Amino acid sequence: MEVSVRDNDVDQALRALKKKMQREGIFREMKMRRSYEKPSERRAREKAEAIRRARKLERKRIEREGF
Repeated sequence: MEVSVRDNDVDQALRALKKKMQREGIFREMKMRRSYEKPSERRAREKAEAIRRARKLERKRIEREGF
């Protein structure tokens, strides 16, 4: 990942870097790797995330179609 610094504006470059890292999910990954997660907990979390994503997509589809 690369961010260029323009006109010695380091603050702007840091903001851009943080935004890119947020989009890539690096912060979430770092938080999850701080402690061990049992395989059963991982499966449950991933299943819950999938359900959340599916519900969100369904809500958006319904809103788009005007039901």
